[in-house]
Amino acid sequence: MSGVSLEEFLYQLSVWALPLLLAVGCHEAAHGWAAWKLGDDTARRLGRVTLNPVRHIDPFGTLLLPGLLLLSGAPFLIGYAKPVPVAFGRLRPVRLGMALVAVAGPAANLALCVLSLVVLQALGWAPEFPGRDWVAETARKSVILNTVLAVFNMLPVPPLDGGRILTALLPARIASRLARLERGGIVLILLVLFVLPWLLSRAGIGFNPADWLLWRPVEWIIEGLITVI
Repeated sequence: MSGVSLEEFLYQLSVWALPLLLAVGCHEAAHGWAAWKLGDDTARRLGRVTLNPVRHIDPFGTLLLPGLLLLSGAPFLIGYAKPVPVAFGRLRPVRLGMALVAVAGPAANLALCVLSLVVLQALGWAPEFPGRDWVAETARKSVILNTVLAVFNMLPVPPLDGGRILTALLPARIASRLARLERGGIVLILLVLFVLPWLLSRAGIGFNPADWLLWRPVEWIIEGLITVI
């Protein structure tokens, strides 16, 4: 097994599994719940307004991709669930409804981040008990994972939530042009966040766009929440 030992892999799997399933499940359920309350019950009728992670699992995004990252010894973990179907034309109001449905997912992730920080703070006051270190490590992974997912999904490029929010708020003519990135947007984002930094480093250029677009905002949010909590 390349990168990590079997023992380390199983431990990392155990502390990442619950945060990942909750993060992607709550993210998608929040989209479905917001759409339901704004006039579209498609997700509710399909059983997607639920915290049951089984209803949201995508074989590649929820299982295979995180597993490959763990096996490779990657310093971070990310994944995604099956997108919740939303009939945006049924939302009332339509454009504001699109924005509210989109923001519901990252908001759910930030709520889970806050809850995880509260758990960590409570553990600091609690007496020792079996599994305390495991619970603490799981909560720390939850803080990191949920903040990364919230920041990543708020990048203003379709099909991410930030792109959908921007599409809903921009004038219709500009929004229609932005919406054309729906199919290729995720490829563009991955190129900017992962491929471009590698190319820049190979060229001896000390600039990492992923640092400014993803990792620094993640650090700022976590530090800010710790200060408040």
